[in-house]
Amino acid sequence: MLKNKTVIITGASSGIGHACALAFAAEGCNLALAARTLENLSAVAAECEKMGVKVIGVQTDVAIENDCKNLIDETLKTFGGIDILINNAGMSMRALFEDMDLSVLKRLMDVNFWGTVYCTKYALPSLLKSKGSVVGISSIAGYKGLPGRTGYSASKFAMNGFLEVLRIENIKKGLHVLICAPGYTASNIRNTALTKDGTAQAESPLDEKKLMQPEEVAAEIVNAVKKRKNILILTTLGKMTVLLNKFFPKFMDKMVYNNIAKEKDSPFK
Repeated sequence: MLKNKTVIITGASSGIGHACALAFAAEGCNLALAARTLENLSAVAAECEKMGVKVIGVQTDVAIENDCKNLIDETLKTFGGIDILINNAGMSMRALFEDMDLSVLKRLMDVNFWGTVYCTKYALPSLLKSKGSVVGISSIAGYKGLPGRTGYSASKFAMNGFLEVLRIENIKKGLHVLICAPGYTASNIRNTALTKDGTAQAESPLDEKKLMQPEEVAAEIVNAVKKRKNILILTTLGKMTVLLNKFFPKFMDKMVYNNIAKEKDSPFK
């Protein structure tokens, strides 16, 4: 069903992006992979090429508009069109807003929100021609604000609003827009999460082995693209959080606060 489709994946060098690259390669897709670290990106591209698909790796910082334009240009130059855009590149943070340098929040918005906007803007003409798919890897934090993660939640709420409007604006043009909200997923996003002064926290506060694995998330994303779903919310905890927040928002405020407060080195202690 997806064989020979051209897929762009940002943040493809690790975590969900890496897993998506392998999952779409297994479907026989051509891949344009993007990430900031060229060495890691090249390793993922080599893995996918061994699966018999055509792959290009384009070093990209999605916070830079020209990098995003270049990614799209290189993809069109190589493959002639775009069928699926996976806006996966992202970063997190952990600090109280009152303690946080504003540059941290700006960095989160530049990567998580503007990176999605830039890539989607330049890919959109080709995606409209192919009646393709735009996928945003959002978060449960885009549906329920998480304390200690103001920049992360703000950027994911913004992403969700942008993608929802994009879907509605193009409802008669055949464009598919999927908002994917994984729950806690094992990756290095918590290791690279920014602290109040913009440095990486280095150590994850969660037991990564107990979290949903990126390969499971990637399989769900491939299936949702095939079925052209609008929304994909993952993990039991994630689904319960989104559902209960609709009916009992005050109760969920307390529940979320208490849960975050239990994390290792929580900013609430």
